[in-house]
Amino acid sequence: MCSSTPRVPQRQSADHRSAIEARLSVELASVLVGARRRAARGGDRQIDTAHLLHSLVESGPDVRAAFGDGRQVARVLGYLVQRSIGYGLRWQASVEDSGAVPVVTVEGAEREDASRGDASLRGVSWEDASQVPAWSPAVAAAMEGALARAEARGDVRADALDLLAALAADPRCRAVEVLTRAGVDPEPLAAAVPRTP
Repeated sequence: MCSSTPRVPQRQSADHRSAIEARLSVELASVLVGARRRAARGGDRQIDTAHLLHSLVESGPDVRAAFGDGRQVARVLGYLVQRSIGYGLRWQASVEDSGAVPVVTVEGAEREDASRGDASLRGVSWEDASQVPAWSPAVAAAMEGALARAEARGDVRADALDLLAALAADPRCRAVEVLTRAGVDPEPLAAAVPRTP
């Protein structure tokens, strides 16, 4: 599931990420900013699906309601908090790759994107721009999955529930590993947002 070689998806250019971010709801854009900050603070090479899950669970009542039980939310948050002091440290040396998006080795991709001033750097000062993590391949796949779910409903913008469902539908991503270890069944979350109206 993970590789120690820094890799990014072939389609994960700054322009591609910007195009995706332009189609996110305000709430989901805020979730992404939170995940980006969390990854940067943790010194992680890329935003992974566990960063997104953490930001999603903290984002609002709709996402927490999808869990159906406040105790499940508390277990997931408790497990995510441990990420920086325990189990998540082994992830820092690897790149999350669920196999959903083709990947290639790219040296300095994050620095190149930052120097181009891509739109995904909103809210980040230029002094910190070279430290902004890119997306893991699994995050790129989840973001595209969230957009596909929104489109299937006839919505232009993906929202936080779209992303939660897309994360929960990828059995090989870190977010599902976190959910499973916290005793949460990802299948009901994957079904939280209907694909059609």
